Amino acid sequence: MKNNFKIATLSTLLTFILSSSLICQQNEMLTGAERTSYYLPLLKGKNIGLVVNQTSIIGKVHLVDSLIQIGLNVKKIFAPEHGFRGNADAGEKISDSKDAKTGVPIISIYGSKKAPEKADLEGIDILIFDIQDVGTRFYTYISTLHYVMLSCADNNVPLIVFDRPNPNGHFIDGPMLDLAYQSFVGMHPIPVVHGMTIGEYAQMINGENWLGDNKRTNLQVVSCLNYKHSDIYNLPIPPSPNLPNMRSIYLYPSICYFEGTQISLGRGTNKQFQVLGAPNLNAGDFTFTPEPKPGAMNPPQLGKLCRGMDLSGLQELQIKAKKTIDLSYLIQIYRDYPDKESFFLPGMFFDKLAGSSKLREMIQSGYSEQQIKDTWQPGLNQFKKLRKKYLIYED
Repeated sequence: MKNNFKIATLSTLLTFILSSSLICQQNEMLTGAERTSYYLPLLKGKNIGLVVNQTSIIGKVHLVDSLIQIGLNVKKIFAPEHGFRGNADAGEKISDSKDAKTGVPIISIYGSKKAPEKADLEGIDILIFDIQDVGTRFYTYISTLHYVMLSCADNNVPLIVFDRPNPNGHFIDGPMLDLAYQSFVGMHPIPVVHGMTIGEYAQMINGENWLGDNKRTNLQVVSCLNYKHSDIYNLPIPPSPNLPNMRSIYLYPSICYFEGTQISLGRGTNKQFQVLGAPNLNAGDFTFTPEPKPGAMNPPQLGKLCRGMDLSGLQELQIKAKKTIDLSYLIQIYRDYPDKESFFLPGMFFDKLAGSSKLREMIQSGYSEQQIKDTWQPGLNQFKKLRKKYLIYED
């Protein structure tokens, strides 16, 4: 696209800015993507790549559609876990394709290929990362961010992060990651709940040399306006198929560990991450049977009657107000599970989620919740000091 917009394009641009409700009123919270008047000059005349999914929206319009509508050169879409439209299973291989609506090529960056390769970035002048995060170490979009930043550093492509609020940004908690357990569900030495937006986290990756070999991404963060970490932010679009509402997002830091056990978290039901159960669990009076559903076509305990807990009646703001990981579910269900030798799945995926073997070993040894949390405090105190260096927003 030429540097001088035609009159028609300028008219479209003005209409776009006005219709997207992007004129900031006093105290109105705006996401980075909504701050079009700030970043459009940075994109004019550039060949653009986008790392986006279904959460990458301005108002009700996808960022891809918005940028193309005003004549910007969107050349490639890079799709993370769950795909560009967000309906793929967790862990499912995403194939390269084309967006049916715009014709823009879609390149998968989930699976064995975790970031754009050199050939993918040929002709790309700038890459934009705009994905809603939920603020936990094991939510894989921050791992995707790491690999995208590394690719940009290796290939000298500037990266712009459009920041979005962290719905779990109001607290910091959990065990620190031991780098001996580094994986795609835990890349960096941080606690499970880090209390940072994805833009702040990108700054930490750069600043702490986590890309290795003193590599640094040419990074710019388009920050949110009128946002604090303590603010309530209701996500307009579910961040993944199995986090359908704010209750599931608030429960996620406390119960995701069950993914490394025999316990179903409700994948394949309409209460994903809001129920807990297994076929041979004799505790609890709630039952459910996981079935194939979009985003969970082969869920754990498929077709089996599970017994356990229904957490879907909990009030969302009451969960948020606790400002802590609730280990009581994990401790109680482990105690109630009849076959403790098989409770944790083979391969110890649980340890990868927890960041070490210590949480599993303490649960097996009968530690109380408070005893477990006491062991976290030295690491948390150290991380809180580190975190302050990279904050954009007040707590």
